[in-house]
Amino acid sequence: MANMNFQTLARHIIEQERKHPEATGELSSLLHDLSLAAKVISLEVNKAGLVDILGFTGDNNVHGEQVKKLDMYAHDMMIRAMDHGGHLCAMASEEEEDIIHIPPHFHVGKYVLIFDPLDGSSNIDANVSIGTIFSIYRRISPDNQPGTTEDCLQPGHNQVAAGYILYGSSTVLVYTAGSGVHGFTLDPAFGEFILSHKNIQTPKKAKIYSINEGNYLYWHPGLKKYIKYLQDEDKATNRPYSSRYIGSMVADIHRNLLYGGIFMYPADSRNPNGKLRLMYECNPMAFIIEQAGGRATNGKQRMLDIQPENLHQRVPIFIGSEEDVKMVEKFMAEVEVKARK
Repeated sequence: MANMNFQTLARHIIEQERKHPEATGELSSLLHDLSLAAKVISLEVNKAGLVDILGFTGDNNVHGEQVKKLDMYAHDMMIRAMDHGGHLCAMASEEEEDIIHIPPHFHVGKYVLIFDPLDGSSNIDANVSIGTIFSIYRRISPDNQPGTTEDCLQPGHNQVAAGYILYGSSTVLVYTAGSGVHGFTLDPAFGEFILSHKNIQTPKKAKIYSINEGNYLYWHPGLKKYIKYLQDEDKATNRPYSSRYIGSMVADIHRNLLYGGIFMYPADSRNPNGKLRLMYECNPMAFIIEQAGGRATNGKQRMLDIQPENLHQRVPIFIGSEEDVKMVEKFMAEVEVKARK
């Protein structure tokens, strides 16, 4: 019988907690509740084509985008799984304009949960991999009081944990609590997340780039130059690179986390502030990638050092293998220096 590492997510969290004598167990319980929500959402995603849960609801979300039925199911399930555990003082969801308060009849805790219930939802009907992204902060307002917007608007370097659940050919939960990145695959026979990717380290340099090249016309000239550089042949620098773009951030970054590469969603002349959300997508992914040895910036500044101004702030992002991210920053900076001369 093949050697099998049968370590569940719950056991792994407990063992990690033992390394920190000051730990109270609250964060562990919070992550356990998140894994339960992930299992329920995964079940619905996998049978979406068999029930009336595909398509649009007829409503628009805070961003003016059409809301998919499965989006709202995931949003509601996250709230129902997380609001009563006594660990949170507030939540924020990409689908809600304002923060989500904990009902008054539930205990208020010391953490904040920020989440994108279903990233890549435009791909739902095409059966492309999608995912849930989450981020956890420790509150900064007084304890035993309702959470505030300020509790949610913290820079990414204040995160105490972050992760994502990828719903694809299998359901994978990847998380970090500041001590490395670990991945768990849901075993449907046991109904448990089993450790499948221990202490993930992303390569310092790779040859995969992920970007929507249909927007090339509107990009920064330095970025255009960088993409052409990646496409040129040069054996000494292992070029050309391969283009791999799914259009579902969580799926693109999961692949690049394991194999190396760079994911880019830049600002352009039509979207000068970028399109992805700092709080719901970029900060948690940046925390994960940095913990795995990678790099994440907005092209000029470390992503985790950006002070958020509002819950739905958009930013450009360049994230992945450290040397590849530094290279695109170099190309963009050089063009700007030349333009100033």
